[in-house]
Formats: sequence, structure tokens, C-alpha cells
Amino acid sequence: MAGVIVISVGLGVFFLLQGAWPVLGFFGLDIALLYLAFRLSYRSGRLRETIRVTADEVVVRRIAPNGRTTEWRFNPYWLRVALDEPVEHHSQITLTSHGRSLVIGPFLAPEERASLVAALRSALGEANRRYAGASLEEQEIDAGEAATRPN
Repeated sequence: MAGVIVISVGLGVFFLLQGAWPVLGFFGLDIALLYLAFRLSYRSGRLRETIRVTADEVVVRRIAPNGRTTEWRFNPYWLRVALDEPVEHHSQITLTSHGRSLVIGPFLAPEERASLVAALRSALGEANRRYAGASLEEQEIDAGEAATRPN
């Protein structure tokens, strides 16, 4: 960013000395817009999702960059996990149960989405096997951590 500022100011001053003073304002606008784009990009990078799987429920918690938390609860026995095929940048992970759908992990890379789906399906399979009354340890899956686990 500092390099862009130095180059923009340098070129702006050059054009100012040549008599083209309005160009300096456009270079300033260029710097401001680039700064704003970086701020928004870093802010959106703070979006988090966690998924907690127990024998009784699946809780998806989304924490927005501004700190606002939203939760969705599903019955693990009826929850269906779908990943758009082929797995590409625009593919989505969709959780569906009783006519409700929720898209999760939009910030993940394609490989991370596939890994998260595998981890989630494994946790749901374990929950469904023990659904009949046996206790199941809580499993919490952080979308970023599950994506880095080997399959």
C-alpha cells in the first residue's frame, strides 16, 4: 500500500508541475478507493462459522464481522448435507432439514469445502449411530479447522 501511495503522489505531483492539476485529485481518489477495498476485504475475513454436532442437535453459529451472532438448530437425524458438484469456487455447502436450507462456508476454498463436508458427514454419521440413547461427546467443528484436516 505504501508503494502505491508513493507512486501515486509522485505521479500526481509530476502532473501538477506540468499544469494538469486535476490529475492529482484522481490519484488521491485512487488511493482512497484502494484503501477502502482493502478495509472491506480484511473486514469480511473476520466472518466465522462453527458447527456443533451432538446426538440431539446440530447447531450452526455464524459470527459476523461486526460481532453479531446468529444460530440455526437442526435435528441430526434429519439433516442432509449437500455440496454442489463439481466442487469449484462457486460451489455451495447446503444443510437441509424439514424444508429449511442453510448455506454454510461461503468463504472457504473448494478443497476446504470438500473437507468440511467429509468431517460433517462423519460427525453426523456418528451422531445418528448413537441417536438411540447412548451419549455422544460433543463435537465442535470450526469451518476453517475442519477444512485443514486430512480426509
